[in-house]
Amino acid sequence: MATIKDWIWNEIQQIGKDYESVEEVASYDESHSKFRDAIKESQDILAHLNITKGQTLLDIGCGTGVFAREASKAGLKVTAADVSETMLQYAKEKTNSENAEISYIKGGFLTIPLMEQAFDYVTTSFSFHHLPDFYKFIALQRIINFVKDNGKLFIQDVVIAEEDFERNINNLIDHQESLGGKFLREDAVQHFREEFSTFDWILEQMIERAGFEIIDKSMESGLLARYTCLKATNK
Repeated sequence: MATIKDWIWNEIQQIGKDYESVEEVASYDESHSKFRDAIKESQDILAHLNITKGQTLLDIGCGTGVFAREASKAGLKVTAADVSETMLQYAKEKTNSENAEISYIKGGFLTIPLMEQAFDYVTTSFSFHHLPDFYKFIALQRIINFVKDNGKLFIQDVVIAEEDFERNINNLIDHQESLGGKFLREDAVQHFREEFSTFDWILEQMIERAGFEIIDKSMESGLLARYTCLKATNK
């Protein structure tokens, strides 16, 4: 594909929360623990992917590194990437304290350098929505170069089912408020007001046009989607 030059989307800009802020990063795991169990979630994803020890995995938008550490503990050779230097530093410190082995690189969907190595798995959780749809497709075209033939792409994110989307969004916002008061309510409102979650039918067309086959999809409450995608040989 053509090289993106000065018209590239600025992945370093903070959409929603400011994850260059030490305070925001330090509170990330605690605030998210009010509505998700990130360790169990990570273990469930790894079981779903049917991993084998020694395989390779690239996690894009690694955040505080919970998933990357669980993948490393499961025996995968893990590379983790994030655009936030503060997030990466936090993740590295947690990795050292847990004696995990992970290679960290700074970069995002559009800015990770194309590598000679291809991975058995490329994963991303709750990061893809930081890109507008135009750049989501460009990102998918880049990601396919990171995946081995017959390797898998896994995407977990807020993705919007068309049916009853307004009701589902309002229900989620109310639910977050019930869990964490004004803080979590505002966090959810900010997501839909300022970030770039998209409809499932749009994302699915982009995934397939980029050269992946969706082999498994799940949708929870019309808003939380998981896609497991296969890179066919010679794509």
